[in-house]
Amino acid sequence: MELAHQLIRIDSTNTGDAGSSITERAAAEWVAEKLSEVGLDPVYVESGAPGRGNVIVRLAGADPTRGALLIHGHLDVVPAEPAQWSVHPLSGEVKDGYLWGRGAVDMKDIIAMSLAVLRQFATDGVLPPRDLVFAFLADEESGGFFGAKWLVRHRPDLFEGVTEAIGEVGGFSETFTGVSGDPVRAYLIETAEKGVTWMRLKTRGTPGHASMLNTDNAVAKLAAGITRLQDHRFPQIITPALQEFLAGVTDLTGMDFPEDDLDAAVARLGNLSRIVGATLRDTATVTTFHAGYKGNVVPSLAEATVDCRILPGREGLFYDELADILGPDIEREWDDLPPVATTFDGALVDAMTAALVAEDPGAMVLPYMLSAGTDAKSFAELGIRHFGFAPLKLPADLNFSALFHGIDERVPVDALEFGTRVLDRFLRNC
Repeated sequence: MELAHQLIRIDSTNTGDAGSSITERAAAEWVAEKLSEVGLDPVYVESGAPGRGNVIVRLAGADPTRGALLIHGHLDVVPAEPAQWSVHPLSGEVKDGYLWGRGAVDMKDIIAMSLAVLRQFATDGVLPPRDLVFAFLADEESGGFFGAKWLVRHRPDLFEGVTEAIGEVGGFSETFTGVSGDPVRAYLIETAEKGVTWMRLKTRGTPGHASMLNTDNAVAKLAAGITRLQDHRFPQIITPALQEFLAGVTDLTGMDFPEDDLDAAVARLGNLSRIVGATLRDTATVTTFHAGYKGNVVPSLAEATVDCRILPGREGLFYDELADILGPDIEREWDDLPPVATTFDGALVDAMTAALVAEDPGAMVLPYMLSAGTDAKSFAELGIRHFGFAPLKLPADLNFSALFHGIDERVPVDALEFGTRVLDRFLRNC
C-alpha cells in the first residue's frame, strides 16, 4: 500500500505531446532506488528522448536453461483534471477501503504489487524456478514508441532469453450469477488484444470568402467522410478468444449467446459488456477534428484523428474496407500497433490458475480478449508469448472497466493485498 501511495504521488502524466508531458524520469528513478535498497542492480534506460525513463532488473532463477518470464508494467498515466475528482488525482489518498488517484488501476497498483514481491524475493533470497525480468516502462499510454517499442528495437539485449510475459489487463475478477442462482466469481486472463491504429485524415479544398459559392470545401468533404465512417458497422467476427470466453460464461451461467443476436446477448453481461462488446468487431472512433481559423473564411485544409481497433486477422481487410468508406479524396496516414493473440493453455496458465484458486477456492478462470492495447504488442516483436495477468479480487458491484482513464480512479485496498499474495505464489511456481 505504501509503495502504491508513494508512486501515485509522483506525477508521470503522458499527454501524448512531448512539449506538455511530464516524463517518467522521477517515477523510474524512484523505482530504481526501491530496488537498490534491497541489493538489486537495476538498469535505468531512457528510451529515445530525454526523461523517458525505464527500469529493468533480472532476478536469476534455479534453471537458467528455461526461457525467462517478463513481468512488465508502465509508469506513465493519462491526464486528470483535479476539479472533476472527489480527491486530488495525485494524492494517493486512502478512504472508504480504496486507494484513490490517477494510476490506482492503470497501472501503478500493479507496479507496486510487482515491486513488493520483487523486494521480498530479494530480501529473503528466494530463488524462482526460472529467470524473472521485471520491466517498469515509459510511454505505454501513447503506444510505447518512447518506451517498450524503442527498447525492443534498440535494447533487445535487456530481454535476452525471455519467452513469456505477463502484464496488464487481466487476472481481475468478475462476479456472475451461476446456473444455481448463486454468485460465482471468475478471473479473466487476457489471451488476445485488438490492434491499435491512430489514423490521421486530411482533406484539401479551395480556400476563399465564406459568403461566396464554394463546391470544393475541405471541411465539408472531411465531415462527409467521417459521417460515413461513423455510420458504418464493421462485420461481426467471433475470434477464438471470444468463442472460448462466451463458452466459459455459458458453462458458468447458462446464458445463451446466439450469433444472430450476439450484441443483445453480450449487453446482458452488465459492466463487462463494454469490454466484450468492443471485441465483436473492428471499431473506428473519431477523436479530434481541426479546421479553419476564422468564421468567414473557408480553409484549404481540414484534419481529423480516428482511433481504430482491429481484431486479430482482420488487418488487411480493415484497411481495404476503410478505403472504400472514406473514398479517394481523404488522405490517410497512420501509426499502428498490431493485434496479438495466444492460446489459453500450457504450464504458465496452469500456474496462474493454481495461484488464483489457492487464494480464492472455488473461483473459475476464463480467457478473454482486451478491446484496448498494451505493451504486449511491442514485446511480440521479440516472439514473446503474452498474457494479461495482474490479479485483483474485486467487489461484485464495482464497475471496474469504467475506472480505466476515468474520474475518481481507485482500487480496493484488499484487492491490492490479494493480488500481491497471488503474484507471490505465481512467481514462486512459474
